[in-house]
Amino acid sequence: MAFENILGNEKNKKLLEQAIQNNSILHSYLFVGEEGIGKSLFATEFAKMILCNEKQNIPCKSCKSCVQFAGDSHPDFMKIEPEDGKNIKIEQIRYLQEKIAEKPVTSSKKVYVICNSETMTREAANCLLKTLEEPPEYAVLILLTSNESKMLTTIKSRCTKLKFMPILEEQILTYLKQNNLEEGITQNMLKSSGGSIGKALKMVEEKEQYLQVEELINKITKEDITKIWKQAEVLYQAKENIISLLEYINMILYQLLVKQNKLCYEKSIKVVEQTKQKILANANYDMSIDFMLLRLWEELV
Repeated sequence: MAFENILGNEKNKKLLEQAIQNNSILHSYLFVGEEGIGKSLFATEFAKMILCNEKQNIPCKSCKSCVQFAGDSHPDFMKIEPEDGKNIKIEQIRYLQEKIAEKPVTSSKKVYVICNSETMTREAANCLLKTLEEPPEYAVLILLTSNESKMLTTIKSRCTKLKFMPILEEQILTYLKQNNLEEGITQNMLKSSGGSIGKALKMVEEKEQYLQVEELINKITKEDITKIWKQAEVLYQAKENIISLLEYINMILYQLLVKQNKLCYEKSIKVVEQTKQKILANANYDMSIDFMLLRLWEELV
């Protein structure tokens, strides 16, 4: 069954399956949704279905197309990602155009998935626009984005948009249990995932950091500030993940604000947000964490 291993967004599953069954596949799609929500998995599975040679059972997993797809060697499929982790450049789009001009080899169609399409440079986006305006009849382009506001209106207007919604916390928890990954995962972690299975899995990998942060916030009203600084080692050592940890702290504070409606939590959220902006602006890291903890302690004690 198509999309059987993908959580959530049942409406989009039906829409894409119907497009295959009714032979009404469009030339260009725009998949919009939060990072880690499953857009890339949907695009990959949809591409597999489009390219499958056996139209009665899609994807059949046994035809030449499905075998090549499983082996990452399908000549009619290409996935484009930011070359340097930051931008999709015009050279990448020009290469796509060279390949898209060639007739399909194994399947009746060719599928191109552009990940993080909002990172295309303006030159790359304008270059792609030419292909979107007059695509070959056998071509299907699937653009993925978590920030459509950064994309050219002319690009968006030529694509059929599918909005991907956050996955329910219950579904994420069920998935974690089925894969024996739920141990140590708190309700706060599930909420912090924002309905993104990708974020949830990343938190599973780094759950010790999140557990330590949660414990630190719970202790902050009970300990002297000097002890808090000593117990906050996780924050001082987590430079690579600090923005996520600060967002996690604010999520915990927001939950407390909702429950208790105290001004101190609202002020504390602003303190953490200011710290995040300082770190993003390359302020002194340790001093920023020191000051944040002091201000939180002053507000919450």
